[in-house]
Amino acid sequence: MAKESSFDVVSVVDMQEVDNAYQQAKKEIAQRYDLKDSGAEISLDKGGQTMTVAAPSDFVAGQVIDVIGSKLIKRGIELSAVKWGNSEDASGGSVRKQATIINGIDKDTVSRINKDIKAQKLKCKTQIEGDKLRVSSASRDTLQEVIAFLKEQDYGQPLQYVNYR
Repeated sequence: MAKESSFDVVSVVDMQEVDNAYQQAKKEIAQRYDLKDSGAEISLDKGGQTMTVAAPSDFVAGQVIDVIGSKLIKRGIELSAVKWGNSEDASGGSVRKQATIINGIDKDTVSRINKDIKAQKLKCKTQIEGDKLRVSSASRDTLQEVIAFLKEQDYGQPLQYVNYR
């Protein structure tokens, strides 16, 4: 029997790169003439994997989020890894928006990915291991087909394909 090849489907965000993007965005907000004295602030909680924007209006909050988004993209982090919540009213007529950084695949999404792969009827085996999915097959071409199929799908978060052996 031929040796089986496999890869893992994961969703991982490098928090150091998020921190770097946050630092760059904070610096740009302090220097940009339209945001400098607006009272907009951003904060990052690396442990809780959340980012908060406090601004005097929804418009300014949107501008700050655009700045953060551009810095995240430059750092190689997909925007689908950051889920922004709704605007909350804060003190003094200002607004606050909070984002969670998605790290890992939840059970519902992993089972949906698993079901979609099985629906393709390819000769491969899938195995759910916590917040990742291992796909194995005797044929490397089959694994390439699975990766190509998954890249076409949208699961609401970025997926990476690691440990390909």
